[in-house]
Amino acid sequence: MREVLAQAAFQLFLERGFERTTVDDIVARAGVGRRSFFRYFPSKEDAVFPDHERCLAEMTEFLAAADDGDPVGAVSDAARIVLRMYAADPEFSVQRYRLTREVPGLRTYELSVVRRYEQTLAGHLRSRFGADGDGALRAEVIAASVVAAHNNGLRLWLRSGGEGDPEVAVDHALALVRDVWSRPAAAPAVSEAAAPALSLAVPGDGEGEVVVMVARKGAPMWRVVQQIEAAVGEN
Repeated sequence: MREVLAQAAFQLFLERGFERTTVDDIVARAGVGRRSFFRYFPSKEDAVFPDHERCLAEMTEFLAAADDGDPVGAVSDAARIVLRMYAADPEFSVQRYRLTREVPGLRTYELSVVRRYEQTLAGHLRSRFGADGDGALRAEVIAASVVAAHNNGLRLWLRSGGEGDPEVAVDHALALVRDVWSRPAAAPAVSEAAAPALSLAVPGDGEGEVVVMVARKGAPMWRVVQQIEAAVGEN
């Protein structure tokens, strides 16, 4: 029944336009009552995206069973579940994309759906990186990067009319994300102003040790003198 209602709704949206189609029109086309419609869909907008709830559930289940060793890879693979949903019915996916571009209310609804995917990915990453501080920040940024990369490749395919293999562009985009975020977190950089000069004591020619001093160009003289004094005192 859910599929019957979704098909009836989408046909009417294409024929009459989204705004001019009512719930009564949809149930009349499907041959059911209004209660049947609202049992499956809270609104007309939900009928345009009938498969996302199932997809979200599948993504959640996938991440729950994912290997802890590669969290960025896990969320990238989870994003491909959404891609396969779109690729399973190219004609419907392309028509929905075009309809969504024409109706502001549907674009807003779509953004809310995308945000739910992003929150699901971020939740998985927080469980690996930590829920506070930089761990939470890293989780949010990586999740947003994965969603942006996935959507970039997916929309290239949708704008082409569903021609070719959508996984090519999406895999390329997700590979960029994994290349950046799978690296270990870098140590904080030391600012040039705070970085000390480098001193190195080496053996001399019998007259004692020689201290070689290396300082950045433009370093304050007091800092250079301070480092010299420290090196001489130590050696």
